[in-house]
Amino acid sequence: MKPFSLLIKPASADCNLRCEYCFYIDHLENESKSPRMTVETLEIMIKSYMSTDQNGQYAFGWQGGEPTLMGLDFFKKVVEFQMKYAPPGSSISNGVQTNATLISEEMANFFGEYKFLVGVSLDGPKNLHDYYRKTIVQKPTHALVMLGIERLKQNGVEFNILTLINNLSVKKAKEIYRYHCDNGFLFHQYIPCVEFDESGQLKPYSITGKDWGIFLTDLFDEWIKQDVNKVSIRLFDSIMEYLVYGRYNVCYMQDNCVQYFVIEHDGGVYPCDFFVQDNLQLGNINSNSWEELINSQTYRNFGKQKSNWNEVCNLCPYLSLCHGDCQKFRYGVPNHSKQLSNLCQGWKIFYTKTLPRFKTIADKFKKENDLTEPYSFKFPKFGRNELCPCGSGKKFKSCCGIIKSN
Repeated sequence: MKPFSLLIKPASADCNLRCEYCFYIDHLENESKSPRMTVETLEIMIKSYMSTDQNGQYAFGWQGGEPTLMGLDFFKKVVEFQMKYAPPGSSISNGVQTNATLISEEMANFFGEYKFLVGVSLDGPKNLHDYYRKTIVQKPTHALVMLGIERLKQNGVEFNILTLINNLSVKKAKEIYRYHCDNGFLFHQYIPCVEFDESGQLKPYSITGKDWGIFLTDLFDEWIKQDVNKVSIRLFDSIMEYLVYGRYNVCYMQDNCVQYFVIEHDGGVYPCDFFVQDNLQLGNINSNSWEELINSQTYRNFGKQKSNWNEVCNLCPYLSLCHGDCQKFRYGVPNHSKQLSNLCQGWKIFYTKTLPRFKTIADKFKKENDLTEPYSFKFPKFGRNELCPCGSGKKFKSCCGIIKSN
């Protein structure tokens, strides 16, 4: 059995905020008023997972909605069951993705004591963050988030910042990056906001592929000035891991979607957080074994859809870095897996402009660490008078071939 991790939604899509761009909002209308995972389901899930062979490493991700709605006693039960059922000598990791507005002093202390890694949703400075991220009664949340972060810091909790890039923030790469760094936040993750309406059109707060590419390039230009060995940006770390070791640590880069399992509050199991749909339910942790879930034809079929990319992708020099991109960005459903990702142009812009410099950093790292069998990425060569691969229609020498010197 291939090792896998769990992404658990103990409160399902329930949340104390109503962020306008949240893709869970539609789910709230279809769920019970307060969906909560029972202690019985929690124990069954932890016991069964820890009975599988994970090479001694068991990874639990707690997400929502808002997982801290479960309260501190729930997370105490989590640790209790993990300690009860952990195989001898095993390693356990817990990660919580939260809006941080409900983190009390006691909860922060608990997370620090048991080494929970906390991801905090923060969309940069107050003016950008508060535009979309509001409470149920439409009050701003930036101050509450910063208070939660301060409690985490005071209790020695390791945390990173997750920023959703929307139609307003996509033009503010430098401003957002500097804001995070100036506040001492050195672990960043940037997520593109891409949501479609029923007709397949982008919703107003979504970004275009081109804007995403420019944002990432601007972010890179700011980061590379002086922060290469100081600030961690998850995407950049993933690119470096691929260039140095030839392995992937984010799911969208891979050629299949059988990376982890989503566990809903009622024990329902799904292949991906973006696709918690009735037709994709693999089973239920209360009644199905992990062997049954892993060997589910639904799971296998979903995973294979990732490699069912558009024929155009086969000609792309960056195919090995995205394999058609996340299925969500191919208009949101697996049936559209051959549709080009909405972010395709952006990835081309970004990689064309930055990969040479990433490769320089990777080569330096390999040399300094004496990697005797380093992975070699076959970087594409473009003639100066050829059309730029980013899709602009310009010649390479007049477009992405113009490399800034830093």
